[in-house]
Amino acid sequence: MGGAITAGKELRMFVGIDVSKDVLDVAVRPDQKAWQVKNDDAGLQALCSSLLAVSPELVVLEATGGYESAAVAALATAGLPVVVVNPRQVRDFAKATGKLAKTDALDAEVLALFAERVRPEVRELTTEAAQELEDLLSRRRQILEMLQAERNRLEHAKGAVRKDLLEHIRYLEKRLVRVDSDLDQRVRESPFWRARDELLRSVPGVGPGLSRTLIADLPELGSLSRQEIAALAGVAPLNRDSGRSRGRRSTWGGRASVRAALYMAAVASTRWNPVIQEFYLRLRAAGKPAKVALVACMRKLLVILNSMVRQNRPWSPALPRQSYQTVNTVANET
Repeated sequence: MGGAITAGKELRMFVGIDVSKDVLDVAVRPDQKAWQVKNDDAGLQALCSSLLAVSPELVVLEATGGYESAAVAALATAGLPVVVVNPRQVRDFAKATGKLAKTDALDAEVLALFAERVRPEVRELTTEAAQELEDLLSRRRQILEMLQAERNRLEHAKGAVRKDLLEHIRYLEKRLVRVDSDLDQRVRESPFWRARDELLRSVPGVGPGLSRTLIADLPELGSLSRQEIAALAGVAPLNRDSGRSRGRRSTWGGRASVRAALYMAAVASTRWNPVIQEFYLRLRAAGKPAKVALVACMRKLLVILNSMVRQNRPWSPALPRQSYQTVNTVANET
């Protein structure tokens, strides 16, 4: 099985492998080749031989609770560029691109398309490091939720209960400082994450909270269209129509952690980012409710960040206007 040749050029091949306990379904793009091997030593040896003949640009598998470990080890040992990705990211990608049917063979095709379109980083974004960053972010959200709950209880507490609540709040605040410090250290340790963090935080209104969340929970940033990235984050306005009835457009679904971080950044941006501030005021002047205008700002901010990452260019209001062609589009879709 050799690499495809067209017009004197070798095509760049992308492989998706759907893993189950007993078998591996394999799909190759843009060759449209697909086959299945057993998830055992003989099958893995045959798989590596076939893929070495293809010379893929990238091989993507989902984390499946351990069933993928032997395959990943075999592929990596063979010198193939293999990446293990979060299944949630692939599910969201499939929804955003309209790939809703589900079989093992189709899952392999979606993974190959994910490899071709998103191209997750092989060396910098290792699964273990990305998972650790995501776990730290998840823990930070848990601590914030506990802090809010304890502060709410403090309002009506008295005596010994109030004292206990204050002690717990102080403890949680210290833990939050520690988690933030750990997050900063993880970002600094990775050249890729450090460069991405600096790029994202060059935008007025984007702080460490949104930057860390986008790095861990939205690695597709910069690789998808504005419609697809907005759908992944859950800030794309969706129709609610039936027959002749035309419902009010609303946003739903997507990644809750990204939406929450975008909301806080959008609030800050309406004060400190001149582009977002002008956009927000214009929507309010046009009669849009504050919540609707703020959600539109969340989407606009995300689309701007997506464009910046794609171009690898830091924020500058002086950049050509076509870099930020979202004002009229977002306003019309809101």
